[in-house]
Amino acid sequence: MFEQGNSGQVLTEAGERLLPFIEAMAQAAAVVNEANRPGASNRLTGILLLSVSEGFGSWFLAAHVPEFVAAHPDLVIDLVATTGFLSLTKREADMAIMLSRPKGGPVIASKLSNYALRLYASKDYLARHAMPREAGDLVAGHHLIGYIPDLIYAPELRYLDEIYPDLPLSLRSSSINTQHQLIAAGSGIGVLPCFIGDLDPRLAPVLPDKRIERTFWLVTHKDTHQLARIKAAREWIIGVAASQRHRLLPP
Repeated sequence: MFEQGNSGQVLTEAGERLLPFIEAMAQAAAVVNEANRPGASNRLTGILLLSVSEGFGSWFLAAHVPEFVAAHPDLVIDLVATTGFLSLTKREADMAIMLSRPKGGPVIASKLSNYALRLYASKDYLARHAMPREAGDLVAGHHLIGYIPDLIYAPELRYLDEIYPDLPLSLRSSSINTQHQLIAAGSGIGVLPCFIGDLDPRLAPVLPDKRIERTFWLVTHKDTHQLARIKAAREWIIGVAASQRHRLLPP
């Protein structure tokens, strides 16, 4: 059924043939368990696995998790906030907040919200360097911070050329949280989501007219999107995004 590969166990051809039947059995079992557990009408149990981007999970969603936990104290929440996303098609997650709408697969995707990004630098850095007046000033005399090109996990993160073509990076990291810490420490100038940059009093916007917009997509699997725990999580996340629109899309 399985073979051991470099990245873990992978299905054999026989396993691939059986997978649709096993998935159907797992879905049926989930429905039966949810319908027959005690207090099923108003108490959620089990595990809810959410796959989100690192910045959204740690700087935006985590602050609002307590309200969901209070409403559903018997539900275990696995918040996977990493550089990359788990696969809903492979049932690695119950729900994902993604940077683009999936182009295929047995999933349901809806737009959650647009969000804005800007250039930021620490106030200490700007005290030591001249504030850039136009995008061309970034090319010389400034240290720029961004993603490692070969490790960018989504094309939506390739946004520096929207500020100025071929900007040279001095410091690179695969992690947006590490980039934030480098910027806050005074190492240079970099792009951050506004819901990160605006929340840090150590930072100031640079060239604020150079605003970038991207979109978060809420994605669930077609077979499980009507399960009570997933419906509850979907309604909660949509409500959080609506109430915090000013942080996602500041003026």
